Amino acid sequence: MARVQLVIPDEDRDRYLHQARKEGMTLSAWLRAAARERLQMRRSAKPFQSPEELEEFFRACDRLEGPEPEPDWDEHLDRNPGPTTP
Repeated sequence: MARVQLVIPDEDRDRYLHQARKEGMTLSAWLRAAARERLQMRRSAKPFQSPEELEEFFRACDRLEGPEPEPDWDEHLDRNPGPTTP
């Protein structure tokens, strides 16, 4: 088995370690699993072959969003005003 040394920011290491412990894994095992999942996602993703496939993808996404359609941007801003500047 090969040994790999990673250089990552302390904050990332802490978040990864926290998540690994929540899942009952060592950091090393968690990182290997994350890398494996990413490779599997890349292999399973195939480019759209036609405009119809793209449209079907968006229809499937719309079905996943929930019972309400996404509001128009202006409506979203009305419901969620940003911070005011002094």
